[in-house]
Amino acid sequence: MGITYACCIIYMLSAGVPDPFLGPKGVRMLLVCRGFVGFFGLFGIYYSLQYLSLSDATVLTFLAPLCTAIAGSLLLGEKFSVREALAGIFSLFGVILIARPAFIFGAGSQDGTLAGDIVNVAMEKSTSSQRLVAVGVALVGVLGGTGAYISIRAIGKRAHPLHSLTSFSIQCVFVSTTYMIATKSPFIIPTRLDWLGLLMLIGIFGFIAQVLLTMGLQRETASRGSLALYTQIIFATILERIFFKSIPSLLSVFGTLIILTSALYVVLTKKQDSNTVVLNQPDEQALEEGLLENRSIEPGESVLEDKHPAARDSIELRSVRP
Repeated sequence: MGITYACCIIYMLSAGVPDPFLGPKGVRMLLVCRGFVGFFGLFGIYYSLQYLSLSDATVLTFLAPLCTAIAGSLLLGEKFSVREALAGIFSLFGVILIARPAFIFGAGSQDGTLAGDIVNVAMEKSTSSQRLVAVGVALVGVLGGTGAYISIRAIGKRAHPLHSLTSFSIQCVFVSTTYMIATKSPFIIPTRLDWLGLLMLIGIFGFIAQVLLTMGLQRETASRGSLALYTQIIFATILERIFFKSIPSLLSVFGTLIILTSALYVVLTKKQDSNTVVLNQPDEQALEEGLLENRSIEPGESVLEDKHPAARDSIELRSVRP
């Protein structure tokens, strides 16, 4: 996060972005809120992974998109249609089929796989009370992630995407350092080059992901933008097959198809909605008045008959023969 903060500041200073350190005046409190709740969203994920299996933590983490859509409708007044809600529920169901958490499918549902090995290690290292606390912390992380997404959406285009990332990264560094000092946790520096390379890749891809996430939520509602997060598990499944030679099960393939179908459904329904022209239907009184004003003039009827009675009387008097 320290490297991310430095890169953001260097880029904004070189590009001439105003207020690179604190952000624009109108959204500074929102930027602070984004960084604060975003830290707890990230902390909830990493803490839960210490005592829960990867699949269990993944399913809990993916509660955030639905919570974000609901919060965007309640707090920001954004539209959250029934179609988007159904797409979110089906996408979460697809995530469950791919992750196959032990608390639903049983501990032996992923035996022989990389995720299954992580399940066994997590079960052996943690007690039931620790797992219960980890679930609670993971749910706090879901709320933190929801708050971060809503803050980004509330900021909108009033701030540069790197302003949001700068606030998030510096607060993560500050809180993490304070926590490590308070708990006297050791500061571990990787000694192997491949570990350093992996950490660099985490920083680079994490930076790109955060920037694109911020740009997406600036341009789309919280419900639609957050639903796109479900596609992460699809890419994770593909990369797991490439690097770890893990063959996805039929349930994983089925879950992937559900998520892709839900994402395409949301995108295509938006395109149809944008092409729909809404015609305002006039009320009956306005329609009747318009017809009366534009009705054809009968023979011997004056145009001024309805609107100017005095002029009508004067015309009738002048038209009387002696």
